[in-house]
Amino acid sequence: MEKLKVDVAIIGAGSAGLNARREVEKSGKQPLMIERAAYGTTCARVGCMPSKLLIAAADAAHEIQGADRFGLKVDGWQVDAEAMFGRVRAERDRFVNFVVEDTEALPSSQRLLGHARFTAPGVLQVDEHTEVHARAVVIAAGSTPIIPPPYDAIREHVLVNDDVFELEQVPRRLAVVGTGIIGLELGQALQRLGSEVTFFSPFEALGPFTDPVVQQVTHEVLSQSLHLQLSSQVSAAEKVAGGIRLSWTDAAGTAHEEVFDQVLVAAGRRPMLADLDLEAAGVALDERGMPAWDPRTTQVAGEPIFLAGDVSGHRPLLHEASDEGRIAGGNAAAYPNITAHVRRTPLAVAFTDPNMAMIGSPYSELDPAAIEVGEVSFVNQGRSRVMGKNQGILRIYGDRCSCRLLGAEFIGPRAEHLAHLLAWSVQQQMTVTRALQMPFYHPVIEEGLRTALRDLASKLQVTGQCRGEDLATAPGM
Repeated sequence: MEKLKVDVAIIGAGSAGLNARREVEKSGKQPLMIERAAYGTTCARVGCMPSKLLIAAADAAHEIQGADRFGLKVDGWQVDAEAMFGRVRAERDRFVNFVVEDTEALPSSQRLLGHARFTAPGVLQVDEHTEVHARAVVIAAGSTPIIPPPYDAIREHVLVNDDVFELEQVPRRLAVVGTGIIGLELGQALQRLGSEVTFFSPFEALGPFTDPVVQQVTHEVLSQSLHLQLSSQVSAAEKVAGGIRLSWTDAAGTAHEEVFDQVLVAAGRRPMLADLDLEAAGVALDERGMPAWDPRTTQVAGEPIFLAGDVSGHRPLLHEASDEGRIAGGNAAAYPNITAHVRRTPLAVAFTDPNMAMIGSPYSELDPAAIEVGEVSFVNQGRSRVMGKNQGILRIYGDRCSCRLLGAEFIGPRAEHLAHLLAWSVQQQMTVTRALQMPFYHPVIEEGLRTALRDLASKLQVTGQCRGEDLATAPGM
């Protein structure tokens, strides 16, 4: 068995691992990146990019379906599933190839293929061919789909999000298990492309929201177009002729049984830590199999081990993985002289229609006695009605003492763009009065944001040093 000595070993060559490698190299230290499978990030292969390609096709189909509301008639249109999925895969492969080419262009001394596991503190065995001794280790191993009972018994017959993009045809009847972001995005897209979709969840929640008002509006909006089986308990999943038979009990306690062509299990993703043998490195794990971890340093419990990206279970988003890779790589190279970093304002977007967004501090983490909430409904918002996308609500949270913007939860049109404006404002510690001094064009969706800010300002009863002037006097919400 070959033996290697390096400064920092990095388990995983995704977004976090690549950024960690870059930071180690910049510090003048020797990195070794170990990848168990093929090069190419989760985002490019099975995440952000292929899912948005599918959603783009679904959005185009939805616009054609809804053209009659503008007085437009489109006859004889159809979904060419083979061509549609072909484009998804072709563009996905293009994105993946960019990442693979960049990774394979790195010095061969910095790359190693194989499954790594700890055999002792600072010692990794990679398959049966290499033993790696490292001063510090960055774990950027990513995550894997969760397959809960009863679907684990028929795993080879169910889809996870990784599998959707390999389809050749849109399933005639599809069950989606899970109503988080992944399930809602993919399920809604496939429905718009012609599938008859039923969503299952043992919970009442839809999407990521913690604000009960936003959650209620989300139910009202999505239940108009999606077939939702919430608070339902699936008791059995069986492969039968013609598909998969699910047996479940609905929220009222009534038993049901139905055969679906496909079942998409979107019950979340689990950090890939279980087969790394962290205990051999002297790391204690909790009941979930997770070590103690500091998001400001990415360090594990004082050890020369750092977690970055989806494997941390912190915020499984590409920009967060990139940040954590940078922090982990820098601290691993400098160990034991590590640095705590201020993390960027949380920002998460779901590309459902309407979009969903979470910015800054969620409602559940705020003290109701210390905040006020400004809101706007998009039902009668000017530009939203013009576009025929007048659904949803925006709720913004402001601090009573300082008038600073703290966060927001939002379902509505073009939330992916408004979310960035709000995240930048929160990170700059902007006050509601300062935000109202910013320019707002007419007629645009952003006027809805101004309405919510005005509502927040009135509730904060802004006076004294917080007092500001609302410079926008043009009509329109």
